[in-house]
Amino acid sequence: MSTRVYFEEYGGPQVLKVGTEQLAEPGVGLVRVEFRAVSVNPVDWKLVAGYLKKWTPLDFPAVPGCEAAGVVTAVGPAFEGFAVGDEVIWNGLMGGYRTEAVVPADQLTPLPAGVDFEQAACIPVAGGTAYSALKQLAVGAGDTVLIHGAAGGVGSAAVQIAQAFGARVIGTASEANLEYLSELGAEPVTYGGGLAERVRSVADDGAVTAVLDTVGSEDSLAATAELLQGAGRAVTTVPGEQSAAAGLVAVQQLEGRAAEAGTLAAEGQITFTIAHRMPLIEAADALEISRGGHGRGKILLLP
Repeated sequence: MSTRVYFEEYGGPQVLKVGTEQLAEPGVGLVRVEFRAVSVNPVDWKLVAGYLKKWTPLDFPAVPGCEAAGVVTAVGPAFEGFAVGDEVIWNGLMGGYRTEAVVPADQLTPLPAGVDFEQAACIPVAGGTAYSALKQLAVGAGDTVLIHGAAGGVGSAAVQIAQAFGARVIGTASEANLEYLSELGAEPVTYGGGLAERVRSVADDGAVTAVLDTVGSEDSLAATAELLQGAGRAVTTVPGEQSAAAGLVAVQQLEGRAAEAGTLAAEGQITFTIAHRMPLIEAADALEISRGGHGRGKILLLP
């Protein structure tokens, strides 16, 4: 029997329930994976709250969770892609808050050598999104990249990847996370009014050439528009009318992003800060923390 965390109606984290299920043997093109670490992301509580039902209609009961890492325990008939015992990273739309799951094989990426399960569980969303964004911006040597929300999961990965690409990084965060950004190698700037002027002060004569916004606040949007002056090298993980009006386009997720980010992790170019490690059955508490925002690093559920 596999343990799962599920919900039967939209609402706050308190609607989550814990139960068990009997998993069927994997069919053609499917693989059964025993999860060792499951990553919590803001999209999880938004899914549970019903904010995404326009784009992701659900059949209840539904299981949140879109990324995890674990070990293959069974494969479908005549399957040659993975074998029992292989260590893998999983990334899907939902269904990850489980101890074990049957998933399509094309949602799996081999675990890079030297990367543990906890780090691997953070790679697809945080690492993959950051990698996609910086590639979309064509960031490289000579760039000064401004990352709004640089202490979060995507933001902190982007700080490290941008530096690996040769760029200078300025990151925005709350006062409590400025030292953390310095440790990552970014030049930290506090959120809030007057943001553009503070960024200019840090940059000295070096103009900001690209922006990744993981916040989408009025302050971040205004600062981006002012600093880039319509240059157009700006992407956001929080798309919407306000972001579009400020000249930001949505991050386009690249195929193979998990493998590319995994290679960087294996090379020591990315390390994910784990802010909280919690048992799977405490998923509701984990979503409350995620929903609160202003977090540093990632939240993991350990089955």
